[in-house]
Amino acid sequence: MTHAWHDVTPGEDLPSEFTAIIEIPRGSSVKYELDKETGMLRLDRMLHSAVYYPANYGFIPQTMAEDDDPLDVLVLCQEPVDPLTLVEARAIGLMTMIDCGKRDHKILAVATHDPEFNSFHEASELPPHRLAMIRRFFQDYKMLEGKQVEVDDLTSAETCFPIIREALERYSLERRRGFREAK
Repeated sequence: MTHAWHDVTPGEDLPSEFTAIIEIPRGSSVKYELDKETGMLRLDRMLHSAVYYPANYGFIPQTMAEDDDPLDVLVLCQEPVDPLTLVEARAIGLMTMIDCGKRDHKILAVATHDPEFNSFHEASELPPHRLAMIRRFFQDYKMLEGKQVEVDDLTSAETCFPIIREALERYSLERRRGFREAK
């Protein structure tokens, strides 16, 4: 059986383009999360607030973010994408949150095979309202759980390249160590 985090190649044109694995379809209020042991998706929770994911949400395989999870990615495209679907994506920006005291980076990307979104190369090219909706979702989605998050503004595609490189390197290092020190 293929493990979604460990066995899928992240791509050839890193860090600007990569393969994303979708966990949560756009429009869903169900929070699925990768089960690190099995590579399957686990139902984490139903969102407590009356909100829904504004983009397809997933991760870049063979990455490890600062929170010891795969690096998060929001993939913009016309349709909701089924969980565990591989999507070729291009980074267009970065949004950083502080969640439970830890930095939690979100790569904003577009599906390269979607004609409605594949011409975008920078988050700033998107309609301002779409960017505001994405940021607002992350400001609100944990509020009724009694949790607060801080959400920075979206930044340029170039700002996410070192984040992706670091997450790839962190994963490689931890994999060589057998993930002993990862939480």
